Amino acid sequence: MNISVLRLDHRRRRDARITTHVCLTARAFGASEVILSGERDKKLMENVEDVRERWGGSFKISYQKNWDNFIEEWQKNGGEVIHLTMYGTPVQEAVPQIQKSSKDKLVVVGGSRVPTPVYKAADWNVSVTTQPHSEVSSLGVFLHMLMDGKEFELEFEGGKLEVVPSAEGKQIITHEEFDDQKL
Repeated sequence: MNISVLRLDHRRRRDARITTHVCLTARAFGASEVILSGERDKKLMENVEDVRERWGGSFKISYQKNWDNFIEEWQKNGGEVIHLTMYGTPVQEAVPQIQKSSKDKLVVVGGSRVPTPVYKAADWNVSVTTQPHSEVSSLGVFLHMLMDGKEFELEFEGGKLEVVPSAEGKQIITHEEFDDQKL
């Protein structure tokens, strides 16, 4: 199954940091791409592509002006839509059902107020707790559960940098000559 993430209502000035974190979380936890909707943000997209170039993998980021058309096309092409919210089926109940299908998944995370049509179009509205928190944490928890922890085994081929986990100190392997300014 392929996992994509649709970030709704991105606002350049207000959301650049949080949307970047949505992208980084999606990439690290096994999604293949993020689709931005809202304001086009060339700088953010370039920054995410730079992360992919430095750290490896085939992660993509793109822009889609009309999220409603995109969701409709996704479903017409056989994909399923999961909207992360406070108001849906509890994640621990929804994930086993979602895992039963090998269809491609589009995980939708909001920006500002999520329009009612998103709730209606979603195949699943999934509650990651019933308390206010971040779309980044919702995405991380959901993807971790969906992947059954297999995201910890992901390899990101072609990266220039790689962290070697260690209880003490930092160890980074540089696979090619690389500008130290970018570290």
